[in-house]
Amino acid sequence: MSLAYFALIVSIVSASALEIAGATFGAQLGTMAAALSLLAAALSTRKADYEHYVRATSWGRWILIAIPLCIAAQLAPLPLRWAHPIWASAHDVLGGLSLGPITADIGLTVNALLLALAAISLLGVAILVVRNRGRAELVLFVLSGVTAVSALMLDLHRLSPALAASVPHDLTTTLAGLGLMLNLAVMQLAAERAETHHSVLRSVAIGLCGLVGAVVSAAAIFGFSGTNGAIAAAFGVVVILLILVIRRLDLSPLAAGALSVAALIGAAIVLTFLFEKSSGPILLRLVPETGTETKAALDRMLADTRWFGAGAGTFAAVGRIYQSDAGAVLSAPSAATSVFAGMGWIGLVAMIAVSLIALVRLFLGALQRGRDSFFPAAAAACVLFALVQSFAGPGLLRPAAILCLSVIVGLGLSQSVSQSGSR
Repeated sequence: MSLAYFALIVSIVSASALEIAGATFGAQLGTMAAALSLLAAALSTRKADYEHYVRATSWGRWILIAIPLCIAAQLAPLPLRWAHPIWASAHDVLGGLSLGPITADIGLTVNALLLALAAISLLGVAILVVRNRGRAELVLFVLSGVTAVSALMLDLHRLSPALAASVPHDLTTTLAGLGLMLNLAVMQLAAERAETHHSVLRSVAIGLCGLVGAVVSAAAIFGFSGTNGAIAAAFGVVVILLILVIRRLDLSPLAAGALSVAALIGAAIVLTFLFEKSSGPILLRLVPETGTETKAALDRMLADTRWFGAGAGTFAAVGRIYQSDAGAVLSAPSAATSVFAGMGWIGLVAMIAVSLIALVRLFLGALQRGRDSFFPAAAAACVLFALVQSFAGPGLLRPAAILCLSVIVGLGLSQSVSQSGSR
């Protein structure tokens, strides 16, 4: 598993670092590294690894297959009444077979399919390679470091715009939110190591690194990201604290359930208030304010979206149709908006359902685990942050954020069922 582990690290580090730096090939390099890690894992997998993977994905193994299949289905030639209207128009002009795909742009949807396959590959590889506690810790350190550096770039840009002038705000905001959860997990790791009589000096050093990363990430997400991004991060922190309280107080299942329901009701009240604070389409209520012309174009585009969408990854291409200026680009204001436009209501509901299933699985896994509970707890917090943040900004459309989140979920799932440090 050494090569798979190395390729996994290269994938998340290269994709994040290069995309923050503005390089255009970061996603391609991350995808190639993900493919290499999958190949290496497939060649070195043993029976025990396979059984571990089956247990870790028992909550919804079908999801890992359904996601790329749904995207691939948008590429299949179908009767024109099911296809995107652009193909019917092309048929009227050029003739030919009365067939066409659901997607409006085959190339963009193929790119989205490759990215989905890379993300699922990394999730699966992460489940396998972090069975070992030492590797799990190293992956956590790498993820926390990468996200903390991203948050630092956002902090520096906000304090002095001349510094890190080209950093993508949406990506660094999303990685800062993930970094807050991961660095809180690093602090819990340091506390656990101190409690189990590991080297005190090393435990203190790890705790200080986690504290610095958490402070840098908190400054970015709470100070510079906007109200909705801060609330999304606060939800994630509440999940970590909720799990910590239940475990430390050794609450009974009834008391833990009551406390969890109370937290769920509180979150529902906050979300209801946020969505009712603004008017217009529900998918645009948490995004930052846009110009009148842009908002009108978005309203028309969302109103015209069909049940199956216009093709994964085609938001910008289809958006040109709704712009009065032919040269203007209509960017997705949030990840949820892009998913809805690309995959329709079916895709959006599926995204929410998959996120909630993963959240519940990781939350329960954290409560069932012993000293390693901070791995699934941090992953659950990241999933909840990502779900709320997907309605507030487009950061999760970035390949680096998608790949990092996939590894985080894989880490949490693997450590929610691991019972030994076997290699």
